Amino acid sequence: MLKGKTAIITGSGRGIGKAVAVKLASLGANIVINDIPSSTYADEACEEIKAMGVGCICIKGDVTKIDDVKALVDGAVKEFGSVDIFVNNAGITRDGLMLRMKEEDWDLVMNINLKGAFNCIKTVARPMMKNKGGSIINMASVVGVMGNAGQANYSASKGGLIALTKTTAKEFSAKGIRCNAVAPGFIQSAMTDQLSDDVKQKYYDAIPLGRFGTVENIADTVAFLASDMSSYITGQVICVDGGLIM
Repeated sequence: MLKGKTAIITGSGRGIGKAVAVKLASLGANIVINDIPSSTYADEACEEIKAMGVGCICIKGDVTKIDDVKALVDGAVKEFGSVDIFVNNAGITRDGLMLRMKEEDWDLVMNINLKGAFNCIKTVARPMMKNKGGSIINMASVVGVMGNAGQANYSASKGGLIALTKTTAKEFSAKGIRCNAVAPGFIQSAMTDQLSDDVKQKYYDAIPLGRFGTVENIADTVAFLASDMSSYITGQVICVDGGLIM
């Protein structure tokens, strides 16, 4: 379904990002793994994907630094000739109640989650326009839609990312570039494993489907948005949350 396409996934050394990379690779896409320079997981993920029989390179860098992002996109084009799919997955949390939240925690989350995505979209848009099309997929969150106590920085960054998604779709649709967002709900991951049992139970009780999501659920949705099966969809936010905020 994606044979001959090239996909860049930021923050793809592990977790949701890696699951997305593996899924797109299983559909035939060449993969560019990206993570922070200190990540050892990124190299391991790249080797795993190469073993699947598709092209894969690892380009580490900081998405908050425009020069790193340019090196990422340029490296992908040099290796594979084009960039057809870009998944803005890099993100972090620094939770805390608003009155106690440190300024540096606000800035760090906004810089990585929102400014990083802006840097990537701005940079990848040019080769996509040259290629007369592409699909940009932003990893938002249900808390960007509904808010969440103790996550002022994270929810604001994801709400901003949703707005950025819609603006990107409007600015670049005439060039054949689609942009959509995926908003995960409670997904089992290393990040959610750190939550207390009480918090997990609270979320569990609020999910109509009666189960937590998996990284594969998110990867499947990204694959749909990356493919021609969604060729008439842009500017949308798909909540993958078991009905949590319907």
